Amino acid sequence: MYKERKAKKDRKSGGSGNEFAEILKTVFFALLIAVVLRVVLFQPFTIPSASMEPNLYEGDYIVVSKWSYGYSKHAIPFSPPIFEGRLFNKAPERGDIAVFKLPRDAGTGPNKVDYIKRVIGLPGDRVQMIDGTLHINGEPVRDVVLDATEVGETFGARPATQLRETLPNGRTFTIQDFGPGGMLDSTPEFQVPEGHYFMMGDNRDNSVDSRDQSSQGVGLVPEENLIGKAEIILFSWSPGASLFNPVSWFSKVRPSRFFTDLD
Repeated sequence: MYKERKAKKDRKSGGSGNEFAEILKTVFFALLIAVVLRVVLFQPFTIPSASMEPNLYEGDYIVVSKWSYGYSKHAIPFSPPIFEGRLFNKAPERGDIAVFKLPRDAGTGPNKVDYIKRVIGLPGDRVQMIDGTLHINGEPVRDVVLDATEVGETFGARPATQLRETLPNGRTFTIQDFGPGGMLDSTPEFQVPEGHYFMMGDNRDNSVDSRDQSSQGVGLVPEENLIGKAEIILFSWSPGASLFNPVSWFSKVRPSRFFTDLD
């Protein structure tokens, strides 16, 4: 009788151990699948600033497709230097909204800074701003005024103009401009070398991008630094929403921006 009870107790103890092992296996494979999906297919990003307004707002939660441009070491978390260049490389199209690693951070640790801008200049292009008008290969890019608006900022509302810009390949999108006199409204002509791209924010007077080639700017972006193409706004909360404040999940939500296609 004693031996029988002891055997039952041992079986129960073994069952608990097996159950814990199964839980660990489940968690491991779930994490593995999540990592594979993040590296190969999709990666989420939160927009941290106003540089892409009026198309992307601070607090937009977007999904980026990894396969759109192929894969570099930056497709993997922490950018491990396991290979150079890109696998299955596919060039971005002019007008794409792309996420990339900041060039000046390359080779300085985990490369934590991700930027999101629009692809304006392709390899071989000449890009220049002249009195607030974008020029590509010596030709002004057509833009049409859509609306006058006001943009709220820290020290109050600021008048702005929204324009519809049409790139040479026919891609159209809305840009935002605060009027003449911006620091990057007039620039030298930039020649885009092979293997690089010229990026600009849609909020033209409130964007650090390839127009600024100083040590604090973005400069020209190597194709290896591309992470992927922004595809869709999944969710959106206005500034002030907090994970630790459940009330803000509802008071700050912007449902009109949910599932907005960015193509």
